[in-house]
Amino acid sequence: MPRIAVIDRNRCQPKKCGTECIKYCPRVRAGDETVKFAEDGKPIIIEELCPGCGICTHKCPFEAIMIINLPEELAEDCIHQYGPNGFRLYRLPIPRFSSVTGIIGPNGVGKTTAIRVLAGEVKPNLGRLKEKLKWDDIIQIFSGTELQNYFTKLVNKRIKVVHKPQEVDKLPRAVRGVTHKLLERVDERGIVKDLIDKLQLKEVLDRKLSQLSGGELQRVAIAAAIAKESDVIIFDEPSSYLDIYQRLNTAKVIREQALSGKAVIVIEHDLAVLDYLSDYVHVMYGQPTGYGVVSSPKSVRVGINVYLQGYLKEENIRFRKEPVKFEVRPPTERWEGETLVRFKNIVKRYEGFEVKVEQGEVCKGEVIGVLGPNATGKTTFARILAGEIKPNKGTVDKTVTIAYKPQYITTKIDEPVAEYLRKANPDKFGTSIYNTEILRPLDIKPLYDRLLSELSGGELQRVVIAATLSKDTQFYLLDEPSAHLDVEQRMAVAKVIRRIAEKREAGAMVIDHDILFLDYISDRLMVFLGKPGITGDAFGPFDLRTGMNTFLKEVGVTFRRDETTGRPRVNKADSYLDREQKRLGEYYYTVITPEKSEA
Repeated sequence: MPRIAVIDRNRCQPKKCGTECIKYCPRVRAGDETVKFAEDGKPIIIEELCPGCGICTHKCPFEAIMIINLPEELAEDCIHQYGPNGFRLYRLPIPRFSSVTGIIGPNGVGKTTAIRVLAGEVKPNLGRLKEKLKWDDIIQIFSGTELQNYFTKLVNKRIKVVHKPQEVDKLPRAVRGVTHKLLERVDERGIVKDLIDKLQLKEVLDRKLSQLSGGELQRVAIAAAIAKESDVIIFDEPSSYLDIYQRLNTAKVIREQALSGKAVIVIEHDLAVLDYLSDYVHVMYGQPTGYGVVSSPKSVRVGINVYLQGYLKEENIRFRKEPVKFEVRPPTERWEGETLVRFKNIVKRYEGFEVKVEQGEVCKGEVIGVLGPNATGKTTFARILAGEIKPNKGTVDKTVTIAYKPQYITTKIDEPVAEYLRKANPDKFGTSIYNTEILRPLDIKPLYDRLLSELSGGELQRVVIAATLSKDTQFYLLDEPSAHLDVEQRMAVAKVIRRIAEKREAGAMVIDHDILFLDYISDRLMVFLGKPGITGDAFGPFDLRTGMNTFLKEVGVTFRRDETTGRPRVNKADSYLDREQKRLGEYYYTVITPEKSEA
């Protein structure tokens, strides 16, 4: 069985430890040079000599070492390795022309590395760190597969690949100037005017890129990628920062590129969007920051269900302990329980914008989801409930204090994560209940010694969620907690919030754009509608069925339930189910037996 040793060089801190990896290694003590120091002062584990005992893994005070036993069949499938004891990627997704190929998997298992290899931005080394491989050698490895033809064309420049990167918020640092000039400059296909209409970019054309919001930057980046001449287009997380309207609208535009004959590859964590977009799906699994494996291609329904169930039958691999299942809850007219927060006739005005919220309440033990387009007042309403701003009219009656996680998390504090969490609740920090309820499910402990200012967006999100849920109160208010998180982390956050609401008899309100996340977590639903940036009107809280029907009717999209997992699936536009559900006014719960099945 092949064995790999991976050292996270960001966590490894030899100056702050007693070099336990060397002192306790039985092979080192027996005289072998199994572990030695590299030129950068950090250790290297010689994998051929490693006995796989795992002592170094348990003794390392910074949890920087992973010793992983891999299946035999992966030994010859290594695509790329990042240096000695570095991350390894096994296998690649297969681009298919005239189709959209989706990629799904947790953060840190090499999704971005895989698409950078396909884009020609990373030359794969096949794990042969001591060899200088030529492209002919690399292409020969894929002999007899679809990837052989793909890389032959890529290397000989017979196909052109365009890559829309994940971190669109960094775009203003790389490109300066006014939006319309950027789009005109990259318009190699003469379609920018059409894209501006479809992606609703008219209002931002005269603004500088540095003045755009995350959602506006995302749509500009997507338009720029599509406007270039290409044979293959790769989109890394195209739904980030977008509301549900924009996500589905953008998905339609991306699908159109496949219909024109291009090969489209999409990495996406919103399962509803991925389902709507894709023709095929590759599931990626492995050990985050250790290794990642790309599965064989599957139909979109099968691929997403396999990911939720956590078991690849063909490869006999289980990568999740328990399957993720969605509940179909019966409609509840009113939640039974003590009222914690009551709001009535809320009106808040800014110059050119007004939001209205009629009335509602949050009760013990319930989670209320909040759904709606961007710029219709959801965050303004949250800040009113949290006491950060006052309404022009209306009242908020609270019997408890509120723990509030804002939408945008910014921190310049050079403070370790452990100290930040300790301050959130000194009495609870370090207790077994705290570890079980919050730290372990959110995988926070490996971040303890990291500074807040050094964390990635997803890591910071999990830490701030943990700090918010640590507080002793009976009402938790979280604005877009799924942002920057992968599917696995979103489900973990949802479970933690629901468990805390039930066990502590607390109420929670969660604002988000991921419909599957809100379906999984919510007991009732508030819906915000209106004209973005001008007016916002809140309706509800409703039972989940009424709330989703109200919202989806406005969007013009219908959902059905997957028979295996119970997850909501978007019906293809103008399909049999789509037409029939719209006729019956059932946009969310399918109440008919379809005569035709949809893959």
